[in-house]
Amino acid sequence: MWNVAIAELRKLRRPTLFLGTMGAVAFFSALFSSLLFLLIDSPDGNSDRGRMVGREVLSLATGGVQGFSSVGGFLGIIALCVFAAQSAQEYTYGTLRNILVRQPGRMRVLAGKFIAMKLFALIMIILSAFVSITASLLLAPRAKVSTDLWFNADGRHALFTAFINIIISVIGFGTIGMVLGLLLRSPISAISLGVLWLLIVENLLIAVKNSLQNWLPGAQLASIASGGAPMGSANGVEYSHALLVGGIYVAVGAVIATYLFVRRDVSN
Repeated sequence: MWNVAIAELRKLRRPTLFLGTMGAVAFFSALFSSLLFLLIDSPDGNSDRGRMVGREVLSLATGGVQGFSSVGGFLGIIALCVFAAQSAQEYTYGTLRNILVRQPGRMRVLAGKFIAMKLFALIMIILSAFVSITASLLLAPRAKVSTDLWFNADGRHALFTAFINIIISVIGFGTIGMVLGLLLRSPISAISLGVLWLLIVENLLIAVKNSLQNWLPGAQLASIASGGAPMGSANGVEYSHALLVGGIYVAVGAVIATYLFVRRDVSN
């Protein structure tokens, strides 16, 4: 299993994949965090979907991770694409058969690949946290936002909580991507279906019937990344609900995909 993980990490560190992915993570992390402060007085809002996050909110202990939390859903989409491509391309290139000759235990192969991709996702998250918080610190004085509470005990707790929530969310998105890759066995099909569902289909369904946000998989994982809506709030999904429903989606998909990976022929 560990040899498989090491081999998978060698693939993930290819400059075209690694540098391209990390560059996108750094750019959008800086962009999302910067907009919070650069548009703080904009009447059109400075956060996602036109929400307004004012100075009094950004000055709280949680203010330093507002930008980091807002980029969590985007990190999840990147993870979905990477996990889907890395899982499906073994079928497309016909390399899975060669891998199983060296390591016939299919569950060990699957576990090793999953461990490697989780480590890749963790690097993404650490980079995003560093870029987001750095951008927030640099722009806070310009926006007249106090940072006194960002790094006290409550601020450190907020950072730790946001970091854990985004890890859970990103790994959830990535697992769904891996499931799609194993089911469809085509990187293009898996990525297209995943991104189309998350960015278009779910948003359309929620726009038509708002209560569907409590049951759609992407909405649950995105809510986990942002820490969920306050209990009893009419807008958003409560954290505990998102964790339960999202966990069920991920677990059921993982069981089905694992069964098919173990039982199906390795050819595409």
